[in-house]
Amino acid sequence: MNKTLRIISTVALSLATVFAVGCKDKKEEKASVSVPKGSLADIKARGKLIVGVFGDIPPYGSVDSTGKNVGFDIAFARRFALDLLGDSTKIQFVTLDPANRIEYLKSDKVDIVLADFTVTEERKKEVDFALPYSKVSLGIVVPENSKITKVEDLKGKKLIVSKGTTAEIFFTKNYPDVNLLKFDQNTALFQALKDKRGDALSQDNTLLFAWAKENPGFKVIIGNLGPVDQISPAVKKGNQELLQWINDELVNLRKVQFAHTAYDAELKSHFSADTKADDVVVEGGQI
Repeated sequence: MNKTLRIISTVALSLATVFAVGCKDKKEEKASVSVPKGSLADIKARGKLIVGVFGDIPPYGSVDSTGKNVGFDIAFARRFALDLLGDSTKIQFVTLDPANRIEYLKSDKVDIVLADFTVTEERKKEVDFALPYSKVSLGIVVPENSKITKVEDLKGKKLIVSKGTTAEIFFTKNYPDVNLLKFDQNTALFQALKDKRGDALSQDNTLLFAWAKENPGFKVIIGNLGPVDQISPAVKKGNQELLQWINDELVNLRKVQFAHTAYDAELKSHFSADTKADDVVVEGGQI
């Protein structure tokens, strides 16, 4: 090989090396740009929506005898998966307790929480709530032979509540002379009332209406305690993209009256005949 050819070969090799290194750098740079967890791009890339739900609060979120998640919240979760990913089965349900709903969002264990989640000012500081799809007040249930008929009768008594719920917040703030018996899990909550470890139990009125109907020997003595609250989907604080998608979705679902359809399918049979859908559900995020 003469001197000219050697020079040409050396230059070509150098250019090839520079090109290869440049391509490698671009690939590494591209790989280093991570997609935020819980973003629409992340959800679509993984091909499934991860939703935090209750597994022990029928008719909102529970697991049936076949191991299938069912309930009012579940109906919304599946519809979200259908409209976002084109398939209602492209979803992973993660069972939550009332007290860990916020933590599961903060730690990216779920994309959305659809677990009878009441909107409060304190919770707004930690998560972002979408438009409401349901509304609720607090209620109180007692054994059928109980002499408790009003809130004032609870003074010095044991009231069973779930940790991290609006019931705990409401009674701690407004009725400090009521002794609160707190539980993490809803199953334990209602079992404590059955075992007579408490004198009464407070939870969302809609849950209590359904539970009292299915459990003879108990009665709801107060069905509308405190203000009417909103139930909304929640996302991780700052996830504005997913939040906006959910809000748009809820507005669009109003066109087909999806909340009323879900009520008829999942809630109606659990409530008394005089309960109206409009007393419970919210269409298009408009209360």
